[in-house]
Amino acid sequence: MLFALPLRVAYSLLAWFSLYAWFCHRYKHRNYEWSCRLVTLTHGILATCLSAYIGFIDGPWPLSHPGSPNTTLQVHVLCLSLGYFLFDLCWCVYFQAEGALMLAHHLVSILGITASLALGESAAEVNAVIFGSEITNPLLQARWFLKEMGCYHSFTGDVVDFFFVVLFTGVRIGVGAWLMYCELASPKPRWYIKLGGVIMYAVSWVFMVSICRFARRKSMKKYRAWRSRRSDELHLKTNGHLKNHLDAE
Repeated sequence: MLFALPLRVAYSLLAWFSLYAWFCHRYKHRNYEWSCRLVTLTHGILATCLSAYIGFIDGPWPLSHPGSPNTTLQVHVLCLSLGYFLFDLCWCVYFQAEGALMLAHHLVSILGITASLALGESAAEVNAVIFGSEITNPLLQARWFLKEMGCYHSFTGDVVDFFFVVLFTGVRIGVGAWLMYCELASPKPRWYIKLGGVIMYAVSWVFMVSICRFARRKSMKKYRAWRSRRSDELHLKTNGHLKNHLDAE
């Protein structure tokens, strides 16, 4: 079983690379990042659905069974995601498309998944971390695609940003804190699995600070735009009344 795991990860890596190559061929008029973002979107949707099924239906429940032995389905999903993270890390390094924080996030994810697969345990909580990390990913990619198509500064862009902030805050920060507490309180998980969870949660908080700054800037921009429109409306209304008054005289 253990010896077959590298082969499964290799197949997963090849599958993601093949999908990327197909997207590059299909969208020749677009840049390489467009195709990579489509791969990322595909993994985000797939990983979110599979990890949700494992966590909420198939089990075991990560908040009450951290450190439990890996199930077959958990192993399949972890191998699938590990192949993706390896692909995306290589792409980001080659094209120098991401900063140190995102690269650190990918490295911790790779190490955490690898450790869980090698140990044969703790896939429940690692799967929960994947769910929390990937549930906001489709919205993040949608935001990028909207910008590329010139549709970001619209009601759709505002809705995408709103749900991204709400999901990130509620799941990655709120539920993530609960998961980290259960992980640290349980005697079963290995210490380095716990350390990886703490690092991932710390990375989420660094992202959260950036998101709060972005939300504040966007809110202030929207507020100033509203104040400007309101002022123009009042000005036009006042001038209209003044004009009517002068005409009457």
